[in-house]
Amino acid sequence: MSIIRVLVAKPGLDGHDRGAKVIARALRDAGMEVIYTGLHQTPEMIVDAAVQEDVDVIAMSTLSGNHLTVFPEVMDRLAAAGATDVVVVGGGIIPEDDAAQLRKRGVARIFGPGTDTHEVVDYVRSAAEKRVTDRAAPE
Repeated sequence: MSIIRVLVAKPGLDGHDRGAKVIARALRDAGMEVIYTGLHQTPEMIVDAAVQEDVDVIAMSTLSGNHLTVFPEVMDRLAAAGATDVVVVGGGIIPEDDAAQLRKRGVARIFGPGTDTHEVVDYVRSAAEKRVTDRAAPE
């Protein structure tokens, strides 16, 4: 079985990356390959890195309130790049009404503050399963 590849990103001007680093480490410790893009990423930078690295999942973390702008732009850019099979999840301070809007735009799951890292790992593993299986299948 192929290894799940996850891109962890901090979009916008949010400079608080402790949560993103905790998630990145939990995913790595669970056997996934993690690419952490660092702070202050634009949607364009996130999608370009995701496509270049052929990731299965993009995990974005935001605490700055820009989620209704950034997450939909990432989804639009993934569609334009023909990468609609990449699973997108998010975390941070995102009100439930906003999370519902993001799910309607294609974001698979939003994890709030205090979510157990095992829950995130289990969800990412399950959500990425089809893409990883397809990638591993012989042509």
